[in-house]
Amino acid sequence: MYAFTKRLFDILASLLGLTVAAPLFVLIGMLIRRDSPGPILYRGIRAGKDGRPFAMLKFRTMVMNADQIGGPSTAADDPRLTRTGRWLRKYKLDELPQLINVLRGEMSLVGPRPEVLSEVEGYSANERTLLTVRPGITDWASMRFNDEGEILQGCSDPHQAYLERIRPEKMRLGLEYVHTRSLLLDMQIVVQTVAAIFTTRARSR
Repeated sequence: MYAFTKRLFDILASLLGLTVAAPLFVLIGMLIRRDSPGPILYRGIRAGKDGRPFAMLKFRTMVMNADQIGGPSTAADDPRLTRTGRWLRKYKLDELPQLINVLRGEMSLVGPRPEVLSEVEGYSANERTLLTVRPGITDWASMRFNDEGEILQGCSDPHQAYLERIRPEKMRLGLEYVHTRSLLLDMQIVVQTVAAIFTTRARSR
């Protein structure tokens, strides 16, 4: 029953979100195109449920071919970030296209954040439990590390810093969600995520 209700909620919420955010999609697309050459959307290959690869959609926040000139972790001072990209990441607006992934059934609104395939290959047997559910747009770890770029800022090796400072707690929180998930918990995480975004906006003024 939980799985059916969660999927129904994902479909309705993603449809509503895409409808309401349509004008914002157009505006963001124009800003990205004005800021740097290249596509509006970035399609990153990630591991989905049961480890199946899928193309996770994001508004492009970096220069073209950024994955060929740097690592998978991004600090706030990463030179690959565009001016518009920094703003999009700050307010998590780059994640909005993932509502399309939710509608397709590749992701859920709430769930462990999807990882690149190379990271998943190194999962322990316990960590592979994360792959038993659809990855999500937000979860406890997303809120705990909503300033991930700032945490990695100034590091000579941002990815190594990610592995040491963020990954262990991120894995723990993801596994905690998988073992305790419920529709009520999903609602709580969605509400707290929205509140966190508005809090970030208020602090920046």
